[in-house]
Amino acid sequence: MSTFIGDWHALAILFAAGVIPNQIWRMLGLWFGGGLDENSELLVWVRAVATAILAGIIAQIVVQPPGALASVPDWLRYGAVAAGFVAFMLARKSIFAGVIVGEIVLIAGKYWLG
Repeated sequence: MSTFIGDWHALAILFAAGVIPNQIWRMLGLWFGGGLDENSELLVWVRAVATAILAGIIAQIVVQPPGALASVPDWLRYGAVAAGFVAFMLARKSIFAGVIVGEIVLIAGKYWLG
């Protein structure tokens, strides 16, 4: 196999250990939560906690970047987040637009810097 993909056994183990258990919990969530009111206080709280956790992870990655992202200057990382947020707001709160614009700014900036 090519060196890009690596050892297919490791990928199969990652798939089995990561994807399959995740799908089980998703299906159970659909089954148990199918009849819940989306505006109930419990689900509003769950959504708020999930958003806070995601915001914390994004902040940690931007402030203390892991791996290759550490080679990107701070101003470029913060600028990509700001551009993504502006696109998110301008595209009527489209997460897809925010992520795509942030990625484009980050990749284009890194390419431009060399």
